[in-house]
Amino acid sequence: MGLNNRKISNQFRTIHRYLGFFLSGIMLMYSISGITLIFRKTDTFKKEVLVEEQIEKGLTQPPKIKGAKNIVYQADTGKISYSKMEPPKLLGMMEKVHKATTADPLYFFNIFFGMSLFFFVFSSYWMFLPETAIFKKAIYFTLAGMVLTVVMFLF
Repeated sequence: MGLNNRKISNQFRTIHRYLGFFLSGIMLMYSISGITLIFRKTDTFKKEVLVEEQIEKGLTQPPKIKGAKNIVYQADTGKISYSKMEPPKLLGMMEKVHKATTADPLYFFNIFFGMSLFFFVFSSYWMFLPETAIFKKAIYFTLAGMVLTVVMFLF
């Protein structure tokens, strides 16, 4: 399976094209949620939400709740209210998909998307014949991207 086999090249190009179109909305979602997740330790893109829950009665002090502020606990009724910063609903749903683990059924989706990106990496080398100038430039850009990745790992 050589890079200069025209039939294989055309098959990879076709799959690359239609898979790219199919995944364009998903890539948009991952790019937006990925950018916003960079700011997850700040309140950027978040809004204050009031939470009211019913918990165990008679506690001597309210439980510790990560990110909660202004906690009001009524020991006689078990009612607790507090405020916390959360992303808007749609952004929160996007971040949930982005951060899915094996404990969440969405992780199959993440594996499929990751494998699709892996395919895009390799199928892009079948877009142009190896003897063309654009292919040689692609190799230089690939090497530059690899060097940048190593530099980023070092910092």
